[in-house]
Amino acid sequence: MPQLIDELSQALGAGAVLTGPSDVAAYVEDWRGRYRGPLTAVVLPSTTEEVSLVVRACTRHGVPILAQGGNTSLSGGAVPAADGVPPVVVALQRLRRIRGIDPRNNTITVDAGCVLAAVQQAAVEAGRLYPVSLGAEGSCQIGGNIATNAGGTGVLRYGNTRDNVLGLEVVLPDGTIWDGLTALRKNNTGYDLKHLFIGSEGTLGIVTGAVLKLHPLPTAQAMAWLSVRNPEAALDLLGIMQATCGPRLSAFELLDENQIRLVLEHVPGRRCPVADPAAWHVLVELSDSGDAAELEARLEAALASALEAGLVIDAVVAASGAQRAAFWEFRHSVSEANKKGGVGLTSDTAVPVSAVPAFIEAATAAVHAIVPDLPVVIVAHMGDGNVHFIPFFSFPAWNGLAERDQMARRIRQAVNDTAARFGGTFSAEHGVGQTLVGEMARYKPPVELMLMQAVKRAFDPAGLFNPGRLLPPDPTA
Repeated sequence: MPQLIDELSQALGAGAVLTGPSDVAAYVEDWRGRYRGPLTAVVLPSTTEEVSLVVRACTRHGVPILAQGGNTSLSGGAVPAADGVPPVVVALQRLRRIRGIDPRNNTITVDAGCVLAAVQQAAVEAGRLYPVSLGAEGSCQIGGNIATNAGGTGVLRYGNTRDNVLGLEVVLPDGTIWDGLTALRKNNTGYDLKHLFIGSEGTLGIVTGAVLKLHPLPTAQAMAWLSVRNPEAALDLLGIMQATCGPRLSAFELLDENQIRLVLEHVPGRRCPVADPAAWHVLVELSDSGDAAELEARLEAALASALEAGLVIDAVVAASGAQRAAFWEFRHSVSEANKKGGVGLTSDTAVPVSAVPAFIEAATAAVHAIVPDLPVVIVAHMGDGNVHFIPFFSFPAWNGLAERDQMARRIRQAVNDTAARFGGTFSAEHGVGQTLVGEMARYKPPVELMLMQAVKRAFDPAGLFNPGRLLPPDPTA
């Protein structure tokens, strides 16, 4: 598409349009190396108006458009597909302004290319908290968080990204800019359009700006790392923590011994907080704006009840901010460890919190019916029911499979079928991307797919925005 590339270069400047193999290498493959595809060019706009110019040019030439943020997707949703017309990748890292902070209104307005950690830091400097927290927060971008409705470790208390967005600015598929950057918490004037774009994975428009909710900055934290007998004990422990600590409970994470082992083996400098690693581990965090001693007393009271009930085998309470940070470093090391340790068929299931132990047991049995004794790695946001259930192959075992894609589909379907039986979902926070389009067709009721396809046709009748992602083929197209 030489003519399109010339137009883009004239609009943005030659340095903002990349086509050379070495220049585009970081944009054509996902960070785990599982998806890779060709592209027409990478463009680096620095303003919303430049994004609009890019969209208008691509639309005139009929070239697909793929928005890309930090490229930390676990579902292949942010890199080109192996087939189809190579897209123009709109990389947003130059849109990184903090446009404004209003501490009295508890809002921050940002460009979509802002890295999540930078938004968190800007909030802290204003004495506030932006509560969405992810393992990739040092590289993922706000636009990508919004496009996938990212979750993370703070959902139990603060909700996911959708719950922390008040307004959006979006470039639509015809190049029109929708300025919906409202900072209102109550606005009952028709359809709340921002929710169409949150979780839409770039299929309806490109988010270029957002108004995000801020919260009071906690001044006290208390944290413990616990070993427990099994997920059922963890569920009972969660009940005790909620009854004793109420809304102060901000995180409740469950990990199994396989996940602990992978982190210890593959991430230098990590130490398991408990002396004798057990089969199951729980990380608990409390946060509040009150007195630290009171918070610690509540945590100790909850742990005393749990120990008396025989739910906890061992417990280490963080004695300092450095120790709390070390606990979180261990928890946030799981993706790096799993990438280095083998091939994990990561699921993103969620079930009702009360069903988490039964789901883990049933899904394990379903996987072992396909591959007996295959290790399963569990890392779960148990407080909100989101279980990353990961059947895990060593590299030699995976490379020795004759039909790897077929095996991945069988195992993924077995896990997701189990989640569905418990009233759950196959995608809780990672998005659908390329990986789970088949699951959309399998699990979504026809009326839901019909409604989604109707929205897609209304916004993007030419089907140029992130084609082949999120939605299965439209039978009416």
